[in-house]
Amino acid sequence: MVLSGTTRGAAAMNKGRMVFTQLLQHVPRYEFDKCVERYGGHSSVRTFSCWNQFLCMAFAQLTGRTSLRDIVVCLNSHHEKLHHMGFRGRLSRSTLADANERRDFRIFEDFANVLIPVARRLHRDDALALDLDQTLYALDSTTIDLCLSVFPWAHFRETKAAVKMHTLLDVRGAIPAFITVTTGKVHDVNVLDDIPLEASSIVTMDRAYVDFARLYAIHRRPAFFVVRAKRNLRFRRIDSVNRHKAPGVRADQTIVLTGTKSRQAYPEPLRRVSYVDPESKKRLVFLTNHFAIPATTVADIYRHRWQVELFFKWVKQHLRIKAFYGTSPNAVKTQIWIAISLYLLVAITSKTLGLPPTLYTILQILEVNAFEKKTIFQLVSDALHD
Repeated sequence: MVLSGTTRGAAAMNKGRMVFTQLLQHVPRYEFDKCVERYGGHSSVRTFSCWNQFLCMAFAQLTGRTSLRDIVVCLNSHHEKLHHMGFRGRLSRSTLADANERRDFRIFEDFANVLIPVARRLHRDDALALDLDQTLYALDSTTIDLCLSVFPWAHFRETKAAVKMHTLLDVRGAIPAFITVTTGKVHDVNVLDDIPLEASSIVTMDRAYVDFARLYAIHRRPAFFVVRAKRNLRFRRIDSVNRHKAPGVRADQTIVLTGTKSRQAYPEPLRRVSYVDPESKKRLVFLTNHFAIPATTVADIYRHRWQVELFFKWVKQHLRIKAFYGTSPNAVKTQIWIAISLYLLVAITSKTLGLPPTLYTILQILEVNAFEKKTIFQLVSDALHD
């Protein structure tokens, strides 16, 4: 990797500082303190501040700690380094547990929402393997299973508990543009009422999001969608592209819905694209309101949903059932939002330092080197050349 002038300056400034400390220098402390003040985070606080709580939980997420005791023992074993990492005072399990239970999780939710536009702005020029000028989003949810006897507030099914993390991911840069955390009972399609889509942007979704009234609301914003069709779709073809179809494209049709309720919910024509994936040989049928792009581009847009799956994979690796550090709704949501903030900080650091690998690769490298005193740039460079 070739160092730019900005990167060389950052490397010189960070020489001799721990990796975890280097990562946290990208935190806008003024904005963090505003979030704390907004929800009274420091009322009746003597020593263990919200910032110390954030440091503990971010460290736990970065290094994969499995319990509160694991967090505290690990950090206190490096007691001489804690001051340089930003900690003040010796840590205790009970103090951290109380903070996670009592301090409003919205402090960390709001802070994550401060970091989102910063990360998106830095990654807005990232390459996209599609010839699109518009912003491309992928919408999906992931279910985090919980033990019903321990998390009764998150009742999901007869013998299960769960929370869902609904995510609108900006495919350019793999940055979440919108996240909401609900109990497992909330249906995915309900989130379509809340997602922020700017005019002319495109969102791709699986067939769990087929709700024609909500899709029509997206159409009228106006924004575009590419969604996988359900098998029982009732429609009438009014036009078809029969000549010069690209490989894999089996049908490219303009249709109208014929079901009574669906036609009332979406009264305008839709585009139906039938496509056979050349690798899996699986036939997929898509619905979209975008008529100006090739049929293969419709399929390629849907294929980019894999980026949100990668994001969920990382989240689940860091939010395993046994790794939840508290059992209340507040503690669980605090942990989730700090994990998201850490992901965003890595995205911001990656772009600021000009690091070439994916965010997931960088996270793997940082995870095992939190106490190293190499610069992050040098650490990533050495790992890629080994």
